[in-house]
Amino acid sequence: MDIDATVVQAAAPHVTPVVGDCTDLSRFDAASFDVVFASNLLEHLERPMASRLLAEAHRVLRPDGLLILLQPNFRLNPKRYFDDFTHVAIYTDKSLSDFLTAEGWTVRQVMPRFLPLTLKSKASRLTFVVPWYLRSPIKPLAGQMLVVASR
Repeated sequence: MDIDATVVQAAAPHVTPVVGDCTDLSRFDAASFDVVFASNLLEHLERPMASRLLAEAHRVLRPDGLLILLQPNFRLNPKRYFDDFTHVAIYTDKSLSDFLTAEGWTVRQVMPRFLPLTLKSKASRLTFVVPWYLRSPIKPLAGQMLVVASR
């Protein structure tokens, strides 16, 4: 789901793209998803919108469902965080965990150093190294965190 219609052209053939506002999941039935995944999203939302998104994700997840968030971790790269002018909120691995807990979620896993802040480089063509990087305990250039929570 994306508010930008380019998601329709960008989606893989096996993916059903949905154009819409992520804070309004009313088109989906309650308890209809096993997983809600958001990549690089919360930092673009003001706090009230992020709270609405989390409430809607809670509603559409099945009781044993998971919320998986991939986010820039401000603590790891504060100098580059606002190089993206659309970032309006700051999250660290600690603050995101606290925010989720305050919103009624149970945080299951936090990986403060998960992926590089961006894959926009000449090295981004080296996709074969991604599985190795994810398994490695050493995460050079890490700037994004992964947080998993449940209802």
